[in-house]
Amino acid sequence: MVSALPQYDYLYLGDNARAPYGSRSFETVYEYTLECVKALFDQGCELVILACNTASAKALRTIQQKDLPLMAPHKRVLGVIRPTTEVVGNYTRSREIGIFATSGTVLSQSYVIEIEKFFPQVKVFQEACPMWVPLIENNELNNEGTAYFVKKHIEQLFKQSKNIDTIILGCTHYPLLKPLIEKYLPEGVTLLTQGSIVTHGLKDYLFRHPEMETRISKTGTLNFLTTDSTELFDSHATLFFGQDVKSKHLGL
Repeated sequence: MVSALPQYDYLYLGDNARAPYGSRSFETVYEYTLECVKALFDQGCELVILACNTASAKALRTIQQKDLPLMAPHKRVLGVIRPTTEVVGNYTRSREIGIFATSGTVLSQSYVIEIEKFFPQVKVFQEACPMWVPLIENNELNNEGTAYFVKKHIEQLFKQSKNIDTIILGCTHYPLLKPLIEKYLPEGVTLLTQGSIVTHGLKDYLFRHPEMETRISKTGTLNFLTTDSTELFDSHATLFFGQDVKSKHLGL
């Protein structure tokens, strides 16, 4: 997103002190997400994107409908599930799609519900992968243990249907496992990461909402905040961004 839209200012907040969100209750994810949104608003952000699929699934709608009108009616909060489900049906030929996601995202049924709205003829099969995030965050990307869990969840997904030809990586962390996942996928299966899809959706949103686009600051800055150790965050964030990251601590 930053490389595609470099003119805007970006402030990334990682709630690492309370992550991962994937196995937490709806109420807890909502409370944590709302605190993070308020913190970003206090930092001057006009538009907040919930990069976390679990937060998008469990907290976004409540924040949009209940909280925003009261605390910041002119600001906006967007998620990553909606832009993905708006286009995913265009990638499948068999009309059967798989989702790899956290337990929380799977239990929310958000992908099933949203895809039904845009592509009612598409069947959706989900597989929760609770071990993937801990493995990624411990930088265990290339070992036999990680390969075991990748193969295991691929096999379990395709036990639900052999006709799946498109899979969404429904977690911010999962693209780091993409090469390993592709190694064990059946031939001809399309593996979708959300980065470019969400970026395209943001471009479209800002085009359709010029009143918001004009309010977003544009000096090309990129800053990072974390609720936990800056050293640990910086080492993890460097994996995602492919460059050195220097964060600041923010207490919530």
